[in-house]
Amino acid sequence: MTWLVTLTLLAMLVVPAPAAAQERPRSGGELLAILPAADPPSYDAHREDTFAVIHPAAPHYNTLLRIDPADPQGAKIVGDLAESWTVSSDGRVYTVKLRRGVRFHDGSEMTSRDVKASYDKIVAPPAGVTSARKGEYVSVAAIETPDAATIVFRLKWSHASFASSLASPWNWIYKADLLAKDIRWYEKNVMGTGPFTFVEHVKGSHWLGKKNASYWDRGKPYLDGYRFLIVRDSGAQVAAIRGERAHIQFRGFSPAERDTLVQALGPKVTLQESSWNCHAVIAWNHEKPPFNDRRVRRALTLAIDRYDGSRVLSKITPIRDVAGLHVPGSAWATPPDELAKLAGYGRDINAARAEARRLLKDAGVADGFAFTLLGTGVRHPFEPLAVWLIDQWRTIGVNVKQDVPERARYFEMLRGGNYQAAFDPKCGYVVEPDLDIYKFQSGPTTAAPTGISDANYARYKDPVLDDLYVKQSRARSREERMRHLREFERRLLDEEAHYAMTLQWHRIVPHSAKVRGWTATPSHYLNHQLDTVWLAE
Repeated sequence: MTWLVTLTLLAMLVVPAPAAAQERPRSGGELLAILPAADPPSYDAHREDTFAVIHPAAPHYNTLLRIDPADPQGAKIVGDLAESWTVSSDGRVYTVKLRRGVRFHDGSEMTSRDVKASYDKIVAPPAGVTSARKGEYVSVAAIETPDAATIVFRLKWSHASFASSLASPWNWIYKADLLAKDIRWYEKNVMGTGPFTFVEHVKGSHWLGKKNASYWDRGKPYLDGYRFLIVRDSGAQVAAIRGERAHIQFRGFSPAERDTLVQALGPKVTLQESSWNCHAVIAWNHEKPPFNDRRVRRALTLAIDRYDGSRVLSKITPIRDVAGLHVPGSAWATPPDELAKLAGYGRDINAARAEARRLLKDAGVADGFAFTLLGTGVRHPFEPLAVWLIDQWRTIGVNVKQDVPERARYFEMLRGGNYQAAFDPKCGYVVEPDLDIYKFQSGPTTAAPTGISDANYARYKDPVLDDLYVKQSRARSREERMRHLREFERRLLDEEAHYAMTLQWHRIVPHSAKVRGWTATPSHYLNHQLDTVWLAE
């Protein structure tokens, strides 16, 4: 098949979600999906930040609000367990009315007590309990339950993005009684209010859920059940879709894998593509010399030719755009001419690498310095990206090797600070600065294990960034907020070089044309309750 025919076929097969949504859903059948990773490190979405948890387990749960599963932009907020919600005139009080008659899978009724217990765990977890997104909730002053069907969030300041935070796909509502007995119960157990009940998880094999016949949203779900097949090898994933042994892999495929499936399946495949609110960020462990020296961190980011990387890597893996802290093309993205002023974003790569070598010399780092890059265990985009980065660093006399441990071990090493440099994916569910940058506030360190952000694994404290986060969140005008965001970005990526951004991702999801009622969005964290999904004959 020629490239022209391929492009024509691709254009024909990009089916917009609204057209599919107009069809009458058919009940029955089992969705066969692929989980392109190892087993999740735990079952607790409040603790984790990997799709390996949210993809198979989200159908067992509900959240207060959710992003409309039919919105391809992933921005419209609708109710889930919330029947309605109001915001006070000063923007500091969110009052949520809950649906009545919602029951957990054990038959007990869900009330505001369960919601409060869940959010207490997210917003202010007890010592020893990790909440990956607690830095997103620094504005919360109190959570109250005036009655069984009402929950009130009182904020320290007007926080325009707070509704988006209540729509987080990670904020599953847990049963208060179970949390009271064991705050970590949900790390090893599954029990929610969602459209599917938990059947089993066989490690290394599959995850199985069946239809919740007593689900509160009558008529849903449409599927009898679903099965996630745990398949790490990308070639085997493609073969499963191509051989019609699986319907879909929700995270996404590479450009070459897309073309293979489109050519092989023709009208039996539907292709959905989207921008992707994901960035393959590199964390420098500030507690491991010489990464405690900002000159070294800055040198390593200066060595990376992001523009050439975009040209080369976009052909072989699902990454595309050069980006700073914010999604390219979004309202908050730094203009290219401003971005070019930051370390690693200039157009003269030879000058940048000369400066990098000078900084390493000033820092006392000898030519031939070596370190290990911790990999994630997920092939795309990390494997080709790692090979390319290692070659980039070689140009300034730095020798790098990669360590790719088992997936659960990767998270243990990342969270425990047992690494020198590591891939640390930064993925969001909506494009909103409060949600996109909370991660970079001061995190846990050996000296001070409690941080504002449990998701900051680079082992640093930076009160300047903490202050800028609050300032941008409380800004009264767009201009004021943009000013603080630019300051935040400049300090994070340039002045201190706490982290290094690589390239923005691009999402490609070719799937069986039998799968209906599912829309690809700019986040692979959305649309995984599967309540709207059905299978055509």
